[in-house]
Amino acid sequence: MPYAVPVNPAVKYTLGRIGLFLAVLLVLWPVDLNIFVKLMIALLASAGLSYFLLRRWRDEVAERVSGAVDRRRADRERLRSALAGDDTADSDDTDASDDADASDDADASNDAGRADGGDSPAT
Repeated sequence: MPYAVPVNPAVKYTLGRIGLFLAVLLVLWPVDLNIFVKLMIALLASAGLSYFLLRRWRDEVAERVSGAVDRRRADRERLRSALAGDDTADSDDTDASDDADASDDADASNDAGRADGGDSPAT
C-alpha cells in the first residue's frame, strides 16, 4: 500500500466497536429471542470483547488525548505567563498583541470621529 492514509485512532476504535457489535448481533440473529434481547446481549458482549480485542487501539486513543491535554495545558500556562507580564512569553506573541492594540486604537479613533459628526453618512 504505497498511498496509505493514517486513520485517526478514535475513528479506528469506534469502527472496531461497531464492527464487534454487528458481528455479535449477526451470530445471535438466528437465535429465537426477542430483538431487544438480542441487541442487549450483542451490546454487552461486544463491550466485553472490545476490552480485550481492541486494547491497542484504545491505548492509541488515550495517548492522543493525553498529548492534546498536555499541549493545551502548556499553551494555557504560556498564555497565563504572557498575560501576567512574565519575561518567558514569546516575542511573537507580544508583537501580535501590539498589532491588535494598534488596530483597536485605530477603530476607537474612527468611532470617535463619527460621534463628533465627522465624515460619516447621515442616517
